[in-house]
Amino acid sequence: MAGCAGRAPPGSEARLSLATFLLGASVLALPLLTRAGLQGRTGLALYVAGLNALLLLLYRPPRYQIAIRACFLGFVFGCGMLLSFSQSSWNHFGWYMCSLSLFHYSEYLVTAVNNPKSLSLDSFLLNHSLEYTVAALSSWIEFTLENIFWPELKQITWLSAMGLLMVVFGECLRKAAMFTAGSNFNHVVQNEKSETHTLVTSGVYAWFRHPSYVGWFYWSIGTQVMLCNPVCGVGYALTVWRFFRDRTEEEEISLIHFFGEEYLEYKKRVPTGLPFIKGVKVEL
Repeated sequence: MAGCAGRAPPGSEARLSLATFLLGASVLALPLLTRAGLQGRTGLALYVAGLNALLLLLYRPPRYQIAIRACFLGFVFGCGMLLSFSQSSWNHFGWYMCSLSLFHYSEYLVTAVNNPKSLSLDSFLLNHSLEYTVAALSSWIEFTLENIFWPELKQITWLSAMGLLMVVFGECLRKAAMFTAGSNFNHVVQNEKSETHTLVTSGVYAWFRHPSYVGWFYWSIGTQVMLCNPVCGVGYALTVWRFFRDRTEEEEISLIHFFGEEYLEYKKRVPTGLPFIKGVKVEL
């Protein structure tokens, strides 16, 4: 299953990523190994080393680069599942780990299936931006500190469940938007119209002009509600609101340039879906 020099057959990246994601998620079997006599940390270290050795044996670049990322996200998902069912104050963080890993993996998988021409390693969104990384690290630090000093704050199950529902809603809406847009969807705002670029107004785009942004907006805030992070909850809400306000205006300038009156009519008829964000203002 070594990589080949030419372009991989259609769908091969999707199949490769799915197989290695599931391989990483097989860490769920680790409790069976510990019951067989291995100590927890020793078993985990051997398991990680074995996974990497297997991937190095099976794949060559660039397929290894896909495999290691998908396997890592599957591993995080599996660890999150184990933590979710643990009898500890970290079980809600396990929910978060599952949500985060699934989000990043599904971004790649849906792109591989739906719009393979735009597929790249960046489709995992693991290197989205420095701000995104800092925001994630901040939420982990807040959860850890509050879990140490105020553990009861992290056991508000109804609040974490509400956050989980927000995450599920946001994830489903974003992926529905990606599937509905098809090859028109791209992770990078397009400044030039391609020959196949069409204005999508059906499906979830009949509800919101920017359903993928609406989904990501509620997903990101939902992760902090799930973690019961009051500081990052407020910080995320303000930050992502500002980000999507600017991103929406930037994208709509291009869309008006691409589609002219057709988009302006659509803009009048359908809201952005983002609270208090109306999109770019058009001078008449």
